[in-house]
Amino acid sequence: MENTDSPGAVDPTRERLLVTVVDLLENEGYDAVQLREVARRARTSLSTIYKRYATREELILAAIEHWMNANYSGIVTQSRDPNEPLHPAMMRVIRAIFEPWEQHPEMLFAYFRVRSAPGGDSLAVHGFDSVVPVGMAVLSDVDPTFVAEATSILSSVIYGLVGRCREGHIEITDIVPTIDRTVYWLTTGYQSELRDET
Repeated sequence: MENTDSPGAVDPTRERLLVTVVDLLENEGYDAVQLREVARRARTSLSTIYKRYATREELILAAIEHWMNANYSGIVTQSRDPNEPLHPAMMRVIRAIFEPWEQHPEMLFAYFRVRSAPGGDSLAVHGFDSVVPVGMAVLSDVDPTFVAEATSILSSVIYGLVGRCREGHIEITDIVPTIDRTVYWLTTGYQSELRDET
């Protein structure tokens, strides 16, 4: 019998399910994640899956969150030095976030595909919990209005770039340089506005 009542206890069935889905996503793609196949490979039943996840998308969402937690656990929170410009500090964080994606592009494509599925918006909110403190440490002394606007702009740019990459219009290695240029112009405008105010 599984022990799912104890806080912090490892649920071996859940772990097998999530590892199986991650393996399917990385090696065979999003469409290969079919619940019967997941149940077969994870040596469990469909009813066990449905007790834990109401839909296929919920299971994929949980697997991606699991993968993200494993891949972002080593990112260290590092504040921006007082003399460090905003652009390189932000790019340090963005590069740390994108490095696992570049090494595992199928996970990036699955992440953005599941975000557009019902319930996928929670991945945008919770999926980056492990990297939010790192990003906020770099932006701790930055105007909250700029942070909100930059976040909105960057998420739209990134979403568009990933879509273009999925369609084969750009390489995955083209994403970070484009983000870099976007961050450069955003931070240049912000810092110019600060200078004008003083």
